Amino acid sequence: DTEFTIVGYRIGEELSGIGTTDAVGRTSDVTGSLTLTGSVIESVAIEVNMASLERDSGSRDDQLRSRGLETDTFPTASFVLTDAVDLGSGPASGETVSVTATGELTLHGVTQTVQIPLDGTLADGRIVVVGQLEIGLADYDIEKPTGFRVLSIEDNGVFEVQLAFSR
Repeated sequence: DTEFTIVGYRIGEELSGIGTTDAVGRTSDVTGSLTLTGSVIESVAIEVNMASLERDSGSRDDQLRSRGLETDTFPTASFVLTDAVDLGSGPASGETVSVTATGELTLHGVTQTVQIPLDGTLADGRIVVVGQLEIGLADYDIEKPTGFRVLSIEDNGVFEVQLAFSR
């Protein structure tokens, strides 16, 4: 459900003449599946088209194709759940459940095991999951792009997700 599905990042940067700000990128070009048996999430597989990230600056779009995220070389990111998630008695419609999903996050061609804290809500036959995870750029072999306007970029960014699963 692309209306409710958004994946992106947020990272602090210092720009010449502007100062400290957050660089933000978002996309709804996300595919995936979730398998729920009773109250146990048995599998989740998500793939993100990184080349479709829309940023708050068109100049960043061009730069991140060949620098930083290098989306020309690494056009997709993915997450695959490696440990089932037991929701206990199962959430009632409209109730939010907090869980931690353990899985493999592949970003910039590097796969790391991560634990992502998530909040999930079941409503109108749809499961909506939101969460965020701090990502160390060096952990994914991402070199911080700098340039005439970009004086510095933080070592860590935030990977943000809002995913909607429908039957």
